[in-house]
Amino acid sequence: MKYNWGMIGTGWIAHEMADALNKVNGTIYGVADLNEAKLQKFASEKKISNTYVDPDEMINDPKIDIIYIATSHTYHFDYIKKALNAGKHVFCEKAITVNAKQFDEVKTLADQKNLILTEGLTLLHMPIYDDVKNLISSGAIGDVKLVQVNFGSLKDYDPNNRFFNKDLAGGALLDIGGYATAFARSFLKEQPNNILTTVKYFETGVDEQSGIILKNSSEQMAVMALSMRAKQPKRGVISGTKGYIEIDNYPRATSAKITYTKDAHTQTTQTITSGDSNAALEYEVSDMQSYVDNGYDNGQLKLSGEVTHILDSVRNEWGMKYPFESK
Repeated sequence: MKYNWGMIGTGWIAHEMADALNKVNGTIYGVADLNEAKLQKFASEKKISNTYVDPDEMINDPKIDIIYIATSHTYHFDYIKKALNAGKHVFCEKAITVNAKQFDEVKTLADQKNLILTEGLTLLHMPIYDDVKNLISSGAIGDVKLVQVNFGSLKDYDPNNRFFNKDLAGGALLDIGGYATAFARSFLKEQPNNILTTVKYFETGVDEQSGIILKNSSEQMAVMALSMRAKQPKRGVISGTKGYIEIDNYPRATSAKITYTKDAHTQTTQTITSGDSNAALEYEVSDMQSYVDNGYDNGQLKLSGEVTHILDSVRNEWGMKYPFESK
């Protein structure tokens, strides 16, 4: 079934999503952006016939089924609420909300309205993860003890950029930390209840880099390293009592290397592959539409909520609030 999608925002990720929508869904019904020149250019390039300078007008268009949100983090909460109240399913880019209080409110609203709300974290939709989880469930690497995950982005030095703007919820934690935390949480049996962390701030007051250790009641641990001004490999490792799994480029992974450790001296390796990194957003679109078809999101929103609560707990440990949270 084809759906009428309405897009809010015309930035770089919206360009990639529009291409995915046109490929999977065949068409895009509408797009909204406050900048009319950018709006018309985007609509022309992506063959979108309906344009809206006022996003609220698009949200309330009765012909639209699904709203896609690709704005700065601080606008997500309001647009999600408006879309759900208008009876629309919502696919929102990460971070789905800037804090757990906002998340809990929109999740409750989505449940009340019986609507699908999903977050655009690519790793939640890459096919390789089904294979990895099945392998772990089979006991192939024994009991999972430790997850290690890095994400380092090298943003140009520009205090005026949104990545470093505290009023726009900038910083590494919300920009890239969701990927690392979603990876870690996916392979822990339970939600962490113990967090140790330290942070280095950028001159604007946002988190530039951080180290985070998570532990749950099963004594499983996750170790994460995030940075906005130093590149790191996007690499995750899941370690168990019988082996470990290495996943490179984990946000859009297509392969996993498994090392089986029979004992301290004997190791064998296996590599499994699945999916296409270039089709990451196509998988997101296909999954979202299947969720709407089936009325169930396969637990994705629950995982997003757990990640959001972890990110909140990390910031609480730092004592860092965004200016609008104190009002």
